Amino acid sequence: MKVSIITSCFNREETIGQAIESVLAQDYPEIEYIVVDGASKDRSLQVINRYRDRINRIISEPDKGMYEGINKGIRVATGDIIGLLHSDDFLYSPDTISKMVRKFEQSGADFVYGNGLFVDYQNTDKVIRNWMGGSYSKWKVKHGWLPLHPTCYIRKSCIDRLGLYDESYKIAADSDFLFRYLYEADLKVEYLNEYIVRMRMGGLSTDSAKRKQMWQEDVRMYRSHGLPPTWTKLQKMAWKVPQFITAKLKF
Repeated sequence: MKVSIITSCFNREETIGQAIESVLAQDYPEIEYIVVDGASKDRSLQVINRYRDRINRIISEPDKGMYEGINKGIRVATGDIIGLLHSDDFLYSPDTISKMVRKFEQSGADFVYGNGLFVDYQNTDKVIRNWMGGSYSKWKVKHGWLPLHPTCYIRKSCIDRLGLYDESYKIAADSDFLFRYLYEADLKVEYLNEYIVRMRMGGLSTDSAKRKQMWQEDVRMYRSHGLPPTWTKLQKMAWKVPQFITAKLKF
């Protein structure tokens, strides 16, 4: 079973190397790694090119944002399973992908998600939010729950059938994508109770300057799917509260 991992990058010279190294350190042999750079203006591409002989495909050209980059990666991917690793983040351990593949093989799932840690941007040992995926149900999705996006791995055949990310969203395309797959589709979904990724706080959805735009896009997204938009968005926010509490108690 081949796993395609896609990293979309723009001006991330400080962090992209760690993201790449976490993929290259995986003990699972059948990984296709695709890095999509949006014509970065810093030294990101120079960092990426240090690993050129170990990255299966590098695309570097202007794009209109992260989701266009991800879609480009999906279109060229040849793996059975598709996963994402953002350029600020890194896989939790060298056996993360092995555990993910084992879950697919044992369960026959179409979609597997796990747990993730939000960490301090500079001190990645400092945990800010402890995102435990928990069990899946369509009722939870209808009431604002979604798994952490970079912990989600999906069969390529399902993506080919159900479609890519909606690039009209600049922040909420992942929420729209997950809602379509987890609520409107009928996939076999499994929860892997393992940490998959460490995510630096400060990405698109965690930057305070972007929160207003995220609110507006989430409301538009939920309205487009026929749900009460503001109420569902508030419920989505409520699911996150325990993450901060457990991070303080556990780490």
